[in-house]
Amino acid sequence: MNDSTPIKQRLYIKFGKFDSLIYISNLDLAKLWERVLRRAKLPILYSQGFNTRPRIALASALPLGISSECEILDVSMREPIDINGLAERILATSPAGIRIYDIQEVPVRAAALQTLVRSAEYRIHFEDPIEARDLQKRIDGVMASDTVNKTKEVRGKPMLINIRPLIYSLSLDEHDLIAHLAVGDRGNVRPDEILTEIGLADTPVSIHRFRLHLDPNP
Repeated sequence: MNDSTPIKQRLYIKFGKFDSLIYISNLDLAKLWERVLRRAKLPILYSQGFNTRPRIALASALPLGISSECEILDVSMREPIDINGLAERILATSPAGIRIYDIQEVPVRAAALQTLVRSAEYRIHFEDPIEARDLQKRIDGVMASDTVNKTKEVRGKPMLINIRPLIYSLSLDEHDLIAHLAVGDRGNVRPDEILTEIGLADTPVSIHRFRLHLDPNP
């Protein structure tokens, strides 16, 4: 590593988002993490210039109302620190609803975390029981189709986009729907769009993101 490189250490913090925190936006979550890391007295690196910002980034935006156990925060440090006991140190300054599962060092010149995210897996739990045979029929209809259209604003104009290639799998686990969907710069599909497509948009559900898939060959 060149000594002139401002980043002296880079960490991935794998964390969970639960309780009331599922209702804060991605922007507010980033601000929350900045406060947490400052209170923990971590030497986080800030950008240069008039409006300085912390060099931290979340792997992927999580839609409001969804809990998660697989979020990742990319943190750049201006000086290296010992990661032993770091999770406990951070949790001591964190609000309820944050859980830390792992902290690891990554190469300082590794690709931006957000460019590595490829897909995510969600568990959709139906608060009111739905007959499994009916739910399976709805799932089969989506998976057998070649086209699932989504309206997206492009340069101020609505445009239909086929998101079917971005729906990797839909399956049942007991009475829960497991959805493996594209996330990242190659395309995004949200769980609520799947619920709309299978005709259950107004059904009470709880949604949990339990796995993020990163590009193994960045």
